[in-house]
Amino acid sequence: MKAKYIGDFEEWKNGFSFSVPVQVRFSETDLFGHLNNTVPLNYFEFARIEYMKELGVMQNWLTSEAELFPVVADAQIDYLKQVFFDDKLQIFVKIESIGNSSIDIHYWAVNDKKETCFTGRGAMVQISKKTGKGYPWSEEERRLFESTQSASVKS
Repeated sequence: MKAKYIGDFEEWKNGFSFSVPVQVRFSETDLFGHLNNTVPLNYFEFARIEYMKELGVMQNWLTSEAELFPVVADAQIDYLKQVFFDDKLQIFVKIESIGNSSIDIHYWAVNDKKETCFTGRGAMVQISKKTGKGYPWSEEERRLFESTQSASVKS
């Protein structure tokens, strides 16, 4: 297993501290009985939103007077093991790096046997509703993002 965004796999996976459980629904499988290749993006979205709610930043974007909102700028999935209907997964999420108005988010999905099923990454950018362009993270947002990064990522 060698995704370009993962250096040392053991070090990378040890950087995760947040996860959410998901159970594969029948509607998420294809004619061959395994998880459709588009569904992991939905799992990533679910995990990312729960993570942002946990951090306390999601609430800022959801108010009616909010001038800023996040958009996914790119997404990547690397499939390693087939997943089937009714499988139970843990979807881990972490912020790998912080830019001026963007963050690089990494994902790791494991089954009940602790086997890696798929990994992924994606960039999320904070956008201004007025300009449609990237808008810098506040010091508070940056502090919240940095507080969740592992020591190995900060150095």
